[in-house]
Amino acid sequence: MNKTYINWSSGKDAMFALHMLKNQKKYTIEKLVTTVNTDFNRVSMHGLSINLLEQQAEALQIPLHTIPLSGNVSIETYNTKMKNHVQLLKKEGFTHAIFGDIFLEDLKAYREKELLVVNLQPVFPLWKKNTHKLITEFIQLGYKAIVVCTSAKYLDESFCGRIIDNQFLNDLPSDVDPCGENGEFHTFVFDGPLFYKPVRFKLGEKVLRDYTPSDEDDCFKEEKASWDYQFWYQDLILG
Repeated sequence: MNKTYINWSSGKDAMFALHMLKNQKKYTIEKLVTTVNTDFNRVSMHGLSINLLEQQAEALQIPLHTIPLSGNVSIETYNTKMKNHVQLLKKEGFTHAIFGDIFLEDLKAYREKELLVVNLQPVFPLWKKNTHKLITEFIQLGYKAIVVCTSAKYLDESFCGRIIDNQFLNDLPSDVDPCGENGEFHTFVFDGPLFYKPVRFKLGEKVLRDYTPSDEDDCFKEEKASWDYQFWYQDLILG
């Protein structure tokens, strides 16, 4: 079997990718790897507090490896840090890395390029699958997830803090992907078939935050015009 880690966002896509490969004989999934925003001590993009991430890893009974990054990190610093941590994982014997990506061609190509440098094999179990079928199966399997972040460009604050269920899917605007694959929303999975126990939490405050990209990212000048800059976050408090 191939010693494998999964790039872990704490959300549904990573969870479903883990579910699909967990019982396959080809991979032995031995670590969750998560980037952490050190400015707020939370999961990058998702805004989930670290103590809930740690409880989630404990409930899944898989060791957690965190990669600390500042909230306004440049692409150069990001690449360097990621490469350093991946090289550490490679020294531990890891040969494969799982990603929950579905549609984003540029992101997939970027991951493949970066891992090629350190001779690690990327795995994309959800790639090009129908997102409506994926999220429907996710719900039917019994996984439970809550929306912890939404892009204000696509969804108003009422969607932030909701449980992912059939009613949520029915209420999504027509231009929003059912899996939020274009960054429309992010989730935290707190229970399901692979959980030893559910993660208990209470709802905290809901806030709107602005995102300011790093001025060092000149290579993204053209893309910045289409980026999302405001996000609603639902804070979760360990229960």
